[in-house]
Amino acid sequence: MSLSDRIAAAQRSARPQQGAPAEPVPPVTPPNGTTTLAPPPPTAAPAAPPTSATTLATLTASKAKTGRDPFAVVKKIVHAKLVEALGPKLYDAHMTQSELEQQVHVALQTALADADQPMSSVDRARVSQEIADDILGYGPLEPLLRDSELSEVMVNAYNSIYIERSGKLVKTDAQFADEAHLRRTIDKIVSKIGRRVDETSPMVDARLPDGSRVNAIIPPLALDGSKLTIRKFSEDPYTIEDLISFDSLSRQAADLLEGCVRGRLNILVSGGTGAGKTTTLNVLSSFIPDDERIVTIEDAAELRLHQDHVLRLESRPPNIEGKGAVTIRDLVKNSLRMRPDRIVVGEIRDAAALDMLQAMNTGHDGSISTLHANTPRDALARLETMVLMAGMDLPVRAIREQVASAVDLIIQQTRLKDGTRRITAITEIVGMEGDIITTQDVFLFDYSAGTDEHGKFKGHLKSMGLRPRFLEHLADHGVKVNPAIFATGGSLQ
Repeated sequence: MSLSDRIAAAQRSARPQQGAPAEPVPPVTPPNGTTTLAPPPPTAAPAAPPTSATTLATLTASKAKTGRDPFAVVKKIVHAKLVEALGPKLYDAHMTQSELEQQVHVALQTALADADQPMSSVDRARVSQEIADDILGYGPLEPLLRDSELSEVMVNAYNSIYIERSGKLVKTDAQFADEAHLRRTIDKIVSKIGRRVDETSPMVDARLPDGSRVNAIIPPLALDGSKLTIRKFSEDPYTIEDLISFDSLSRQAADLLEGCVRGRLNILVSGGTGAGKTTTLNVLSSFIPDDERIVTIEDAAELRLHQDHVLRLESRPPNIEGKGAVTIRDLVKNSLRMRPDRIVVGEIRDAAALDMLQAMNTGHDGSISTLHANTPRDALARLETMVLMAGMDLPVRAIREQVASAVDLIIQQTRLKDGTRRITAITEIVGMEGDIITTQDVFLFDYSAGTDEHGKFKGHLKSMGLRPRFLEHLADHGVKVNPAIFATGGSLQ
């Protein structure tokens, strides 16, 4: 055997194939002529079973490299033990929330002790809180929902969560364990209000118990995994004083709007997505007197009125067979038979606009609603389009006459580039001139004031110096408005 053959054979014997016996090592003849056998390669010691300490060390190293939670395995084990220990108690309708929380925390500490994983007191407290949030709440979203400074939570993927803070988007470190974990959280949210999301119905609008708005969309419509968007509402609803302190409107404009609501004007709040329309609608509704019967109609109940005589209605999507849907339009029609003093519709977005105009024109003064539009003039055009969606072959002039007769005031809400939400126009509907609806701006936002060094707009609502024609209507209802509100001479603050 040549020298090259003997070297190749030695190399093969040093790397035996798994599960196959090592090839015999041929004798090697050194230069002195004696024949010896090459020493066998060292046999690797069998791998020791992983211990808790080695597992934790591996997980910690993995955390440093990948950014993943080093206690993910521990949390999964403890979570499973906790569900097994409590079982049906998690869904016991006779158990209060506080009792359930107490039992979960007791069982959680027991399960963590049984896991016997070395961790610091800070890590133990964090893991305990995260598991409790997952069982009692919405997992990694719970700390975000508890943060009163956040206005929106956006889940782009199970490992990508953004928030809106002070009008700016920020990415967080929070993430779900996987896509299945995110789907379970979505199912938990929507099932509490009797709705579902699956492949046959992959989009859903829902709400949290505090009224926060929820939208979810899942595959196959969402190509890169499930998406979840939560519009958070303040635990303590904003008042008109809050909006003034936020510089959303001036004191004079606030006094005018309060008079318009008490004087039973029909009001539309117009604006883009996330401009603050629902917040403004909530504030306007707070001016409605306590002795009036109010019917609220919404897709997902978000309004929080403090009056005693409030009847809340919510639309319903179709069931799995495509039947049983109850639309906003159906509820508006039904509300007319409920003897309402005021009808408050969360948002007009379809043919319900026709029924809403009919209600405003048939003795239901003081109704309030919102719609999506960029300017007051666009709001009128969109209202006209939505009436045509009802399928009624009405002349355009007849529709415009209905709109001009029904709507008294449009409040334009805008989210500016600096992230602030401002009322940028208060516009009166005057009437008709030929085929055109005429309007006049009572207040307008002063964009000409520019921005400061931080990019924040310095402008405020300014009076246009025009006395609105509805002042006589307000006076007939016993509401007095100080004429000085409409005086020009700079910004009103």
